Amino acid sequence: MLPPLPSALSPSRLQDFQACPRRYQYAAVERRPQPATYASVKGRMVHHVLESLLRLAAAERTAAAARELVAPAEERVLDPGARDDLGADEALVARLRSEVTQSVEGYLAMEDPQGVVAEGVELRLRADLDGTPILGILDRLDRDSAGRLTIVDYKTGSVPSRDWDRFTFANTELYAALCQAALGELPATIRLLYVSHGYTATRPVTGVVVRARASAASAAWRAIEGFHASGSFPARPSSSACRFCAYRAVCREQGVAVPETP
Repeated sequence: MLPPLPSALSPSRLQDFQACPRRYQYAAVERRPQPATYASVKGRMVHHVLESLLRLAAAERTAAAARELVAPAEERVLDPGARDDLGADEALVARLRSEVTQSVEGYLAMEDPQGVVAEGVELRLRADLDGTPILGILDRLDRDSAGRLTIVDYKTGSVPSRDWDRFTFANTELYAALCQAALGELPATIRLLYVSHGYTATRPVTGVVVRARASAASAAWRAIEGFHASGSFPARPSSSACRFCAYRAVCREQGVAVPETP
């Protein structure tokens, strides 16, 4: 017997399921812990700095204030458990602090935070889409000068190639469907801020794509319910799905042919 299903499906867990149903079982149903990685800690620290910055009054969102928020973010995110997972020594912590600071500087070069008009920061939304409970947390939801909504998502990884466009915007397009259902308003635009590289990827929101994302999420949820009722989620090992998966060792122990990663 598996533990109960989560009460809702998040865009990140949907991606887990689409990559490999067994990963979804481990992460969302069994809730097995995933060790912190350098990339995840860096991403959480940058997000913490920018979230804290945008919660300040507009006049207080200065470059100096942003830089001063790096130390509290480090204290909050790089806890003893994360340090153990990373095997963090002084050199690694110094490198992490430097890269987080560079990402914050990259963000400051991309936009003036004092001019941001945010409807929500770390905005938690939940709604039913085609009978599927969806839960999402938006980095930011802005209102532009024309009164239109824009979803803003911070990225701390590398800039993807154009070949990955349909995956790059997948989460945020589902966020757009969630906004429409929860707020009664469809965002006009999505902006992905690759703060480590000073690059912005922008895409208009279309009703056709939003409906397709909602339909795909509903189809996935029905499949999740079916696998859960059967008592097991199938493993679908592949070089791409397994490369960064935290559960490779668990799958190997259970006889799954996990490919070697470079």
